[in-house]
Amino acid sequence: MRDLGRRLANNPILTRRDVAPSQPELEVVSVFNAAVAKLGKETILLLRVAERPRPLTGEVPLSTKTLDLASLDSGLHPLPPGVLGENLVGLTFLNTALGAPSVVVAYVPRDLPGIDLRDPRTIRVRIPPARAGEPEETRDYLTQMSHLRVARSLNGVHFEVSPVPAVVPTTFLEEYGCEDPRATLIEGVWHVTYVSAARLGITTSRLTTTDFVSFERQGVMFLPDHKDVVLFPARIDGRYVALTRPMPHSFDRVLGIWIAFSNDLVHWGEHQPLALPRKGKWDALRIGGGTVPFRVPEGWLALYHGVDVDGRYSMGALLLDGDDPRRVIGRSEEPILVPTEDYERSGLYNETVFSCGHVLLDDRGERIRMYYGAADSCMAAADFDVREIVGALSTWRGN
Repeated sequence: MRDLGRRLANNPILTRRDVAPSQPELEVVSVFNAAVAKLGKETILLLRVAERPRPLTGEVPLSTKTLDLASLDSGLHPLPPGVLGENLVGLTFLNTALGAPSVVVAYVPRDLPGIDLRDPRTIRVRIPPARAGEPEETRDYLTQMSHLRVARSLNGVHFEVSPVPAVVPTTFLEEYGCEDPRATLIEGVWHVTYVSAARLGITTSRLTTTDFVSFERQGVMFLPDHKDVVLFPARIDGRYVALTRPMPHSFDRVLGIWIAFSNDLVHWGEHQPLALPRKGKWDALRIGGGTVPFRVPEGWLALYHGVDVDGRYSMGALLLDGDDPRRVIGRSEEPILVPTEDYERSGLYNETVFSCGHVLLDDRGERIRMYYGAADSCMAAADFDVREIVGALSTWRGN
């Protein structure tokens, strides 16, 4: 298996040490999965920044709060005296139940009955039935909350990160954060799709900007559970087009790439599967849209992520018909980038390369730079020859 990407010599280009926390009670865990835009001479990354409560040690301050995981809306409560910080795990979320939205920082005991901490990104808790005969309930909470942060560069290699967030959670549909943005330039306006995470599910929202300084929210695009939504940069036959990734929980739970169409970017229809996971291959478990599709002589080239049966995230490509993007012309038999470097193999989620954007490196569109999150922990980049990607695709006659 051979990578087609040439990684930048200064990878990783951004780590958590390059990003200031949004408030003193939090620490930055990771900076990754950025939308990418070219604005004048600047390359802009709209970063996903994940934060969590700072770990505590020794006897915790009296001001430290806990909560009932069976009901986040029940309010914060003081921890009993004598609790050691090493025996606590922190979580944070946006509280919209009372008054203006506010970020909640709380800690719960690691030995809480029914708690599962095997995944460092989540707290899973089993809640006993309230009455005999009722089923046990399982709930998941995130140990961290994400917002979006702007980074700018004049050379596309060295970035300066804004000290403050650009897009923060504001509603109950974003109580666990804003994640994994993609930025598409359509008729002079940048449209940013991003994941809104909450107890009610994973929805996809959209906002617009022309300068990556001010942003206008356009609301939810797709109902839960839905993510990896990527807009095409041009109308096709007069309509807007999006790659989507519904997340069914019924029957075989097939997690593949779908396509949808809209006349106004608000109302979407004609949903249909475009490409599905393939048994025995590098994308056997699930796949999802990655970077914004771009034109090549043969059609639309879309870079996507695939996950194998061992949970490893790699990047590959789809070639779609230029006039009818519902038709797949070619697909990567082997990935174009796999996690091989230490910063890609070890982190918050190991063995992961995951891209949300790229830029062109020349006027002919023959070379691109793909920016990607590595191990859910940091940002990296790799350069590709577009003709190499297209040349490596196999003719495809099915999902």
